[in-house]
Amino acid sequence: MTSTWDPAADGVLRLPSGRLVRGRGLRYPLPDGPRPGFALYLLGHRPPEVDWESGWVRWPDFWLPSDRKAAAAALREAWERAAEERVEVACNGGNGRTGTALACIAVLDGVPAAEAVGYVREHYRARAVETPWQRRFVARFPRIAGAPS
Repeated sequence: MTSTWDPAADGVLRLPSGRLVRGRGLRYPLPDGPRPGFALYLLGHRPPEVDWESGWVRWPDFWLPSDRKAAAAALREAWERAAEERVEVACNGGNGRTGTALACIAVLDGVPAAEAVGYVREHYRARAVETPWQRRFVARFPRIAGAPS
């Protein structure tokens, strides 16, 4: 049974395929409503314990994932699970790392890498993907992940 997000809920990004992924900043309270089925946390330190299944990508604030191949595998898992589950992607503020991850997930969903940052800024948050190296990571993501460019 499919259990996904309300497309109108705050932070929910609708991908071209129709999959929904919620981006969030962990410094803010957990939004009202359903809990994630799976969450991917993008932090430089181990995330707090949660009541749902989660994964962690070591990703220091304003930088890039410590292990790019492992990050690509975790982002692919999040994208695959979003077909049937409520998937959340979160960092501390919900903009830079979360926006970068959402842009990479959009690439996996078929958005051309050159358009993915713009897609996420238009459909998620205007401030998503904060640094030049995060934008380059998205542009190079197809080679890292073995995804179509």
